[in-house]
Amino acid sequence: MNHFRARAWGTIGAFMTDDLEVIAERARFVVRPSRGGMLTAFEVDGARVLYMDDTTLADPHAHVRGGVPILFPSPGKLAADTWTRGDGHGSLKQHGFARDLPWRVVSADATTIAVELAATPATREVYPWDFTLQMTYSVQGTTLRIAQQVGNKSDTAMPFALGFHPYFYVANAAKPKTRVATAATRAYDNVAKKSTQLAGIDLTKPEVDLHLIDHDATASGLLSAAGDVRIRGSAEFTTWVVWTLAGRDFVCLEPWTSPRDALNTGEHLLELPPGETRELWLEISFTPK
Repeated sequence: MNHFRARAWGTIGAFMTDDLEVIAERARFVVRPSRGGMLTAFEVDGARVLYMDDTTLADPHAHVRGGVPILFPSPGKLAADTWTRGDGHGSLKQHGFARDLPWRVVSADATTIAVELAATPATREVYPWDFTLQMTYSVQGTTLRIAQQVGNKSDTAMPFALGFHPYFYVANAAKPKTRVATAATRAYDNVAKKSTQLAGIDLTKPEVDLHLIDHDATASGLLSAAGDVRIRGSAEFTTWVVWTLAGRDFVCLEPWTSPRDALNTGEHLLELPPGETRELWLEISFTPK
């Protein structure tokens, strides 16, 4: 039988926490609405699937390194941190603003946690649309599902991109034998700032930041000594990024709907007509070894 627990409204130092937790037969997950509505923990059969740097989680001024940050309305970095599209223009920092804002709890019970972010005067200054973004987290067996609903309450079409930045727990010592499930042969190396041919992905370099060019799938995975992570998403998730740092116990395998700078280039950019909503989904499953 599933259980729901709200470890809510305590404090870490001066920072308010609001953890919401679902405990199922084989898995558990935790969502923290105040930190970008993000998933902060996911475990299967007692094995942790996600990495978390608790120091960044407790610091309201830091970007969280861990869990599954939500990237909206623009994953990646914009050229000069600005965008221009038609008559619209604005300034957005890398990965957008959704991961840095508090989200509202829509519902929470023994099976599902739903949270929502809506436009504010501050978001309209940099992204002038009245949007709603809802995340609904649920688990079945060893699979976590994140259903997404994007709404446009504006009177003009709304361009957007959406992405996730999962930090999967991979011990640093296990990186040499960890494999990314991809058939990609080319990538943009964001460290070297150039396109490169791929002959496997070496996760032991000081920094790996690869934007896969010809992955050509809406599914991928991370195969390590601890277990196999499988990710699959709706048809919009066509861009995949691999990122890690030497000495840190994580590998990020990131599904995005559009590549970096899409608000400027229009590449794979999604557009939502006025008054409409769009539903997307992502599933993360884990098989322990």
